Amino acid sequence: MAHHDAGDYGRFWADHYDDIFESDETAVRALAAYAGRPGRALELAIGTGRIGLPLHAIGVEITGIDASEKMVARLRAKPGGEDIEVVMGDFADVEVGERRFPLVYLTFNTLFALLSQERQVECFHNVGVALEPGGRFVLDCFVPDLDRFDKVNTRMGVSSISSDQAHAYELSIHDPVKQRTSSHHVRRLEDGTTVVLPVEIRYCWPSEMDLMAQLAGLELEERWGWYDRRPFTAQSGQHVSVYRKPQE
Repeated sequence: MAHHDAGDYGRFWADHYDDIFESDETAVRALAAYAGRPGRALELAIGTGRIGLPLHAIGVEITGIDASEKMVARLRAKPGGEDIEVVMGDFADVEVGERRFPLVYLTFNTLFALLSQERQVECFHNVGVALEPGGRFVLDCFVPDLDRFDKVNTRMGVSSISSDQAHAYELSIHDPVKQRTSSHHVRRLEDGTTVVLPVEIRYCWPSEMDLMAQLAGLELEERWGWYDRRPFTAQSGQHVSVYRKPQE
């Protein structure tokens, strides 16, 4: 069984994550609508609280799971961070005992951090157990675009140029058989220093996720192009998928 090292991402990214990625108010509002009243939700891979803290601030009781002490330390240092329960461990195991939730969510392509199909299937199964009847599993992922890679399955591309001092680019190797990519995101920061941030993923298509959900006893309820509920089309580069656990 191919397990990822659940703490690797946080070890490299924790010091830079909040400088690169911002909270998404549209995502927060959409997720809150599924959290029930009073609101309760389980966030897989809560990290520095990019989504969990804003949800907590509007009254949703958040339980988080994360494997990175460094990422959770960032969460704890923010206003309200000490009030959120965080279970330390691999998010795919969903180790929350006998508790059941109206909402479990996993944002920002993080399903793909599980580096085998078997482990992704296990994650769906464990989420299905953690949901109460009628509860939802919401996650967002990019739609794989194999045209990003050249004929030998590599990619070197500019990610952003924000100033004369700051820029970022990506170096990736793609394994189409295993649906895996190994990437280094090289960022030159405003202060002139350069950091190299590695990312290992195992991508899957929406249809593959639908089968994983079916195996876990969940059914696709909605799919959008983003949290603002824009339509999901053949041209969409990302999707938000809402899976529902049937009433018993």
